[in-house]
Amino acid sequence: MISCTEFIPAYSELFKFLQQKGGKPAVIAFWHYLSDSFLGNLRDLAAKKGLAGCFEYWSHTLAEEAADFRMTLEEDRFCIEMRACPSKGRLLAADHLQPYPDYCQHCDVLYRRVLEPLGFEYDLDLSQSDQARCLLVIRDKRPEKRGPRDQ
Repeated sequence: MISCTEFIPAYSELFKFLQQKGGKPAVIAFWHYLSDSFLGNLRDLAAKKGLAGCFEYWSHTLAEEAADFRMTLEEDRFCIEMRACPSKGRLLAADHLQPYPDYCQHCDVLYRRVLEPLGFEYDLDLSQSDQARCLLVIRDKRPEKRGPRDQ
């Protein structure tokens, strides 16, 4: 079986192709398609279990990708500190190709599109993505999850 990381260079090249053919809107439209078509499991877990569902989803996903990360789950927030993203790291290490410059933005578009409509606040810091690092913080802002002090 081919691991998901084997497809990373192909994804990067596809993003570049789409950009060349239709500009950044074509890339974003593709990311929207992926989010809408393939992230129902995240949508279901987050809708049913809240931040614990996010933790469950990424526990499986990041373990499958063999990422170096630290996740924390608190009552009001879920955080992923990506210390070494295997996808971006693989692209940065590849001498034979130039990564799509906005490669890491797909995580922002895909997951934000799922979580914000459910009432979650999604904040992704990509300022260190050139080192294969990022920081994701998700807060549950759904009205039924707020305590008396938050209303």
